[in-house]
Amino acid sequence: MVDLPKKLQKKLDERASDGSLRQLSFPSGLVDFSSNDYLGFAKNETLFSKTFQLLLKHNISQNGATGSRLLTGNHFLFQDLESKLAQIHNTENALVFNSGYDANIGFFGCIPQRGDFVFYDELVHASIRDGLQLSHAKSYKFGHNDLSDLKEKIKNTLLDEADVEVYIVTESVFSMDGDSPDLKQFASFCESEGYRLVVDEAHAFGVIGKQGLGLVQDSGLEKAIFARIVTFGKALGVHGAAVLGSNALRDYLINFSRSFIYTTALPPHDIIGILSSHEFLAAEGKAQRSLLMDNIAYFKSQAKKMKLAANLVDSDSAIQSVIISGNEKTRKISAKLNDDGFDVKAILSPTVPEGKERLRFCLHSYNSKEEIGLVLQLLAKYI
Repeated sequence: MVDLPKKLQKKLDERASDGSLRQLSFPSGLVDFSSNDYLGFAKNETLFSKTFQLLLKHNISQNGATGSRLLTGNHFLFQDLESKLAQIHNTENALVFNSGYDANIGFFGCIPQRGDFVFYDELVHASIRDGLQLSHAKSYKFGHNDLSDLKEKIKNTLLDEADVEVYIVTESVFSMDGDSPDLKQFASFCESEGYRLVVDEAHAFGVIGKQGLGLVQDSGLEKAIFARIVTFGKALGVHGAAVLGSNALRDYLINFSRSFIYTTALPPHDIIGILSSHEFLAAEGKAQRSLLMDNIAYFKSQAKKMKLAANLVDSDSAIQSVIISGNEKTRKISAKLNDDGFDVKAILSPTVPEGKERLRFCLHSYNSKEEIGLVLQLLAKYI
């Protein structure tokens, strides 16, 4: 076997020496405090059965899409799904992508143009950053959830620029801190200045709002947002994503988004799974969200009781992060909790800034109060 180039081996060795080398692991069978399956849909046998029945109803026996959607892969089920998404999300249209990552690199890689400006929250997901690297627009980060800093950055950056498009990018629930911006303030600012607001709803869709349709709709801001990205691989328990917006936005993405154009489409049974999961969300989502919200409140109250509040990042979402600081210490505590039967992942630098290493607890509707209480009791002892 040909050796790895020395430059690449050096990078691997550096990761190993500072304790940040990533490795793959298999499902552990431990108590789940790490997956994005917030409502338990991914493992739900009733949903699995309903999906199978829907496959039979539509007489789907095709294994693969056979090509990109612009060639041979545009199954009629895509139209059904995108029409449904537009209806439930109160938007003109939708375009389905193979994943949230594909949606973000496809959107940000082609929408902002040369001469445009993009201002993004400093904690946005890597997929957004990667998409912006493919763009010819100039991009600048602003302080996390800090509208004042955004205004200052725009003031100091645009100067005498005229007739340029400005895009403001944020998330409705951030994946590492689990917190949210004041979307109404951001939307009001963008509307007053003629800027285009883009919101990634990956960790909010299915969980936030009376119907679980995300923070944008819960805030009544559908008409104020240029584009929303919703993903199906988290609370909905399946796979894929969609960009929500105008008919013209959809047309542009079909023509210029490279991650849409140059990839094989999702197979029909995946689309059936997404449709089935949406039906299940409408029928069972309210009950599961209620259980999840009870668990979030209980987790926070128990953390305070066990004097962990100072380490806890302020969040009302299913993502609850406990700052430990230091890769080695964080990994050791995670390993101890694993030995005790709890799957709690260590989030290390460089994924998060140095000094902000943490244990990230992803809470679910199916976690019991006993599990939450015990894992926090052990964590308090180890800290």
